[in-house]
Amino acid sequence: MTIAVSEAVKAAGKFLREYQSSIKPEMIELKSLNSLVSQADRKAEEILVESLQKIMPEAGFITEEETIKTDRLEYNWIIDPLDGTTNYLHGIPTYAVSVALEFQGEIIKGWVYEVCRDELFTAEKNKGSFLNGHKISVSGRTRLEDCLMATGFPYYDFERIPGFLKLISECFTKTRGLRRIGTAATDLAYMAAGRFDAYFEYGLSPWDVAAGSLIASEAGAIVSTFSGTNDYIFGKEILVVQPNIADEFSELIRKYMLNYQG
Repeated sequence: MTIAVSEAVKAAGKFLREYQSSIKPEMIELKSLNSLVSQADRKAEEILVESLQKIMPEAGFITEEETIKTDRLEYNWIIDPLDGTTNYLHGIPTYAVSVALEFQGEIIKGWVYEVCRDELFTAEKNKGSFLNGHKISVSGRTRLEDCLMATGFPYYDFERIPGFLKLISECFTKTRGLRRIGTAATDLAYMAAGRFDAYFEYGLSPWDVAAGSLIASEAGAIVSTFSGTNDYIFGKEILVVQPNIADEFSELIRKYMLNYQG
């Protein structure tokens, strides 16, 4: 299965790469505030769905573009055919294909394909994480000032911005820096590879984080909501941190992202 799904994910990525030059402004739609979609998203999802139905006909689907609608079953594919749509449509070469397999409410397999770098991140529950077939693990850095952080900016839920901006300012002064590259799946995969030391974001959907959260966790990261619960797939927020700085950075998250009053 792993090889077949990897081939399907790469096929969707190949389509996206080749189709990008054909995108015209009139082909772009606004789903909701600051949320773009194009024919590329839908076609890539169709490619994935067609392949995954053949691999596991009994599985249901949770998909971003809803090119297929099923009941939630014992097994479910959770798909983001193009994570980083805004990057893609603006010609910024950072976007990913994300596929996860859920079994009875738990993510058991994950694939994130960072298309422009031809990097395929994979994981299976209790079997570790891999980048292009080579085992990976989170960073071993121990001092917060040596750590590189990642986040995503809110694009529709602006009520938590005061605390979010204060947290960002803490990252400026207490860490090596902060990156916002515009795709949650890639952020999570980069956590697994030790490129980032912590990643936090809110306003997320299941398909943004399902695959990447497993890949990060299997690489040794601690994954939770801001309050420390396990409902990060459907809970619309996620904190991923490597163990050496988990206590220190989680304290900052709680201080500024949980009922911050300013």
